[in-house]
Amino acid sequence: MSEQTSPQVTFVEVQAEEAGQRIDNFLLKKLKGVPKSRIYKMLRKGEVRVNKGRVKAEYKIEAGDLVRIPPVRTSQKESEVPTGLNKVQALEDCIIYEDERLIVLNKPSGMAVHGGSGMSYGVIEALRALRPQAPYLELVHRLDRDTSGCLLIAKKRSALRFLHQQLQKKTMTKRYWALVNGNWPAKLKHVDAPLAKNQVKSGERLVRVTDNGKASLTSFRVIEAFSNQTLMSAEPITGRTHQIRVHAQFAGHGLVGDDKYGDDAVNEQFKQQGLSNRLFLHAYSLKFKVQPEAKAITVEAPLPEDLEQVLAWLRQTG
Repeated sequence: MSEQTSPQVTFVEVQAEEAGQRIDNFLLKKLKGVPKSRIYKMLRKGEVRVNKGRVKAEYKIEAGDLVRIPPVRTSQKESEVPTGLNKVQALEDCIIYEDERLIVLNKPSGMAVHGGSGMSYGVIEALRALRPQAPYLELVHRLDRDTSGCLLIAKKRSALRFLHQQLQKKTMTKRYWALVNGNWPAKLKHVDAPLAKNQVKSGERLVRVTDNGKASLTSFRVIEAFSNQTLMSAEPITGRTHQIRVHAQFAGHGLVGDDKYGDDAVNEQFKQQGLSNRLFLHAYSLKFKVQPEAKAITVEAPLPEDLEQVLAWLRQTG
């Protein structure tokens, strides 16, 4: 069964994470279920306005742009997310901090932050389904599907803008636990290597260190050394896709359980110890300001039980 949404003019402000894409692609995401032909017609007729002006389909939106979207009727499922599923309901129990402006969620491994790439829904869609009365819920940043830990969700547009400013100015601190292969040298505290995304024949997205990539910097600190692995605290100063994983690989110490950039033989060994279908990477700490005049707060997400068990096994075996 479906319901028809009432058509009305809406105004949408482009967020920093949405900047750089074409206006037609932006509209396709915002107006799910609307045919491409209708969207291109809206653009040709000037029904869509950006900052009160007409734009062509190839116009690339910028952060802060105000987009006028004309009345358009869309057909939507009453509930695209099965809220009865245990893993959807469990998200409410994963909240480790919440106020009137934002939520910090301890995201479970195996759940994408948003739908797409074969996933009908992700964390943000599930939260919106669980809280239909919430007027605004938007991701502040991303975590890889297999990475667990602190994930920020804004409950107000002003909060999203303020948190994005902290990310851009690098005043927000994000720290991760990472178990890497081999013995990481304590003197290696920074990996400064430019990163670029590319796609292989299968369509899989991979990130590589390359001279013409984007500047990328990660700080690393040895926490605990084992015979063949090292537990690290990693702090990405920049926020590139797969940054910690690729920088660790570049340093010669790929992450345990990483099927893209790690060691297959080691990964197989750790599967026998319960580390299956995930990598050992957990966003354990976020430090940020809730409001400009407030003091910075630190929110921490405890290490998941499966990762604790891996460490316990390593301590027993040396």
